[in-house]
Amino acid sequence: MGKKQILVTGIVPREGLDELFERFDVTYTQDEPFSRAWVLDHANHYDGMILMAQRGDKEFIDACDRLKIISLNAVGYDHVDTAYAKEHGIAVANSPQAVRIPTAELTFSLLLAAVKRLHFYDATVREGDWFDVSERRLQGRTLHGLTLGIFGMGRIGKTVAEYATAFGMSVIYNDSHHLDADTEARTGYRYVEFDELLKRSDVITIHAPGLPSTTGLFDAAAFQAMKDDAYIINAARGPIINQNDLITALKQGDIAGAGLDVFETEPNIPEALRELPNVIMSPHAGTGTVEGRIELAKEAANNIISFFDGTPVNVVNK
Repeated sequence: MGKKQILVTGIVPREGLDELFERFDVTYTQDEPFSRAWVLDHANHYDGMILMAQRGDKEFIDACDRLKIISLNAVGYDHVDTAYAKEHGIAVANSPQAVRIPTAELTFSLLLAAVKRLHFYDATVREGDWFDVSERRLQGRTLHGLTLGIFGMGRIGKTVAEYATAFGMSVIYNDSHHLDADTEARTGYRYVEFDELLKRSDVITIHAPGLPSTTGLFDAAAFQAMKDDAYIINAARGPIINQNDLITALKQGDIAGAGLDVFETEPNIPEALRELPNVIMSPHAGTGTVEGRIELAKEAANNIISFFDGTPVNVVNK
């Protein structure tokens, strides 16, 4: 029997795919992602895919006659119809481990940049201007002693909490699952209801999945409940924040600023958001490190290897 056929639809580091190439026949590109039209035309040739830069919707799944596993080069899987895939006997696996550190690092980078007002300072100096930061209206905040509110205390949220603790911040969190009592006692992290998270936090970081229950959760009412000198940071899923309400809140001073790696309308970012001096943005770059992308490719490849070895891991539609 010949080797299983595997397609890697997007661009991932070749260094992360060594074992995949050893075990299977792999179709891979280093130049640009395969187009959706090409993938749909050729999908029925493959037993497994590392899906990237594609939507795994019903049209896609219907084209995959022999596909057994979709491995995602990401932790999020809201772009794949997992239930429909299951109906067709296709396992869907994500890659939650490799994204943890690079995404947490970017989250905290955005937090620091927002709270320290680096976008505003940088733009001012680049324009050839200068000012005296003795004026309070031009000052940022000192993290030590502030309260970080974490919405979604999973792997990434816990890592951000560790960084915050190192900076002397207190940590409260809201999640559908509580940490165990021993962990809370050891770390000092404390569970609070969502309303209290909004009212007490000096900075809120978002680490929740994109679900119907989280879509638009941070809206005008949420921003009005936050402190007017608080910041919000999102490197999770764009639609968790109502983008128009955020723009209004930033303009009228309901909150002090924002750091965003994800957007409700990406890659089309409204000019009204782009022109604000109290928001710093990055292009959905949470996993955009050399080391992070290699580890991500390894984890996505291992999903396929373990699946065909009969020991599947990270399957989200069991």
